Amino acid sequence: MAPTKVLAGARVVLPTGTVDDGRVSVDGTRIAATAPGSAETLDLSGHWLVPGFVDIHNHGGGGASFAGGTAEDVLQGVRTHRAHGATTLVASAVTGDLDFLARHAGMLAELAQQGDIAGIHFEGPFISPCRKGAHDEQLLRDPDPAEVRKLIDAAHGQARMMTLATELPGGLDSVRLLAEHGVIAAVGHTDASYEQTLQAVDAGATVATHLFNAMPPLGHRAPGPITALLEDERVTVELINDGTHLHPATLRLAFHHAGRDRVAFITDAMDAAGFGDGRYMLGPMEVEVADGVARLVEGGSIAGSTLTLDRAFKRAVTVDGLPVEDVVAAISANPARLLGLDDRIGSLEPGKDADLVVLDAGFDLVGVMRRGEWVVDPQLG
Repeated sequence: MAPTKVLAGARVVLPTGTVDDGRVSVDGTRIAATAPGSAETLDLSGHWLVPGFVDIHNHGGGGASFAGGTAEDVLQGVRTHRAHGATTLVASAVTGDLDFLARHAGMLAELAQQGDIAGIHFEGPFISPCRKGAHDEQLLRDPDPAEVRKLIDAAHGQARMMTLATELPGGLDSVRLLAEHGVIAAVGHTDASYEQTLQAVDAGATVATHLFNAMPPLGHRAPGPITALLEDERVTVELINDGTHLHPATLRLAFHHAGRDRVAFITDAMDAAGFGDGRYMLGPMEVEVADGVARLVEGGSIAGSTLTLDRAFKRAVTVDGLPVEDVVAAISANPARLLGLDDRIGSLEPGKDADLVVLDAGFDLVGVMRRGEWVVDPQLG
């Protein structure tokens, strides 16, 4: 059994606020309330200590895809994002043939059962051709509750979220079905009106998939889904903070209106995250990544991101000017609560998994611990 470790001297972000010169004790895989005097101590003076990041919307990384790759591809992507602080990650699928999606969900479910991923997010095929983004229009379909149920069943209890254009025929019934099965219904890739979006929330939708992106813009006479999703206290809004998907002022607007407890930072990452520029496949669609921005070869739509959550964290503090405590809520506590895992992850509290991230004074990542083991060992001094 691993000896108890004490991480001392850092600015520690707790649910109650930031503690200067804080101490976090790790006993085995868990955070402990106390530590013996003989415990090994790591001096983290001059650093930040925050909970491990939780990414609920991620398609891949490290040159590997969650959307159609093998189990080893998925693990490669998981390792890449863990090294950037995402100690918990949901694997997102993209639009594809329904039978393929069901088979792929079976493989992802096995990885979830092993604890490698925290479940499956289906982004498509039940989305609007008007707001398809980087999804293959020929494979899109209306949300038929029977087909939604097929994907839920194929995931063997590991389906965590499904993104729907809820205004389409069958949309509201599908939202109700998802809610009945404990699967998050997310409004996204949608052309819904303000009123239609409110109907979806009343039916049980609780997440906005990458708010502002792949939905009608906010209008002063047609407020659309953005206004409905921002103003409803039942909804958590996903934000991609890479500087490409959202202007800093837009991000601050969402934070101001939704509040710190209703924002979840996501990557929406694809294969190139943590890997580099080049040509990639996102499902059946070819993507060109140049200067870190992913776009479809045909049509030029933004095709996910190359973001990692450590970069999203640093940008939120240093560019967007958000308080560190608010960023921790958005990148750890809120997504953990959405997944129903906040009894184990999302904050630095005794009894929870020892998932944590060490950042230097400039908010660059220098260490990652997952379940008491260093994924990235901080080399200090």
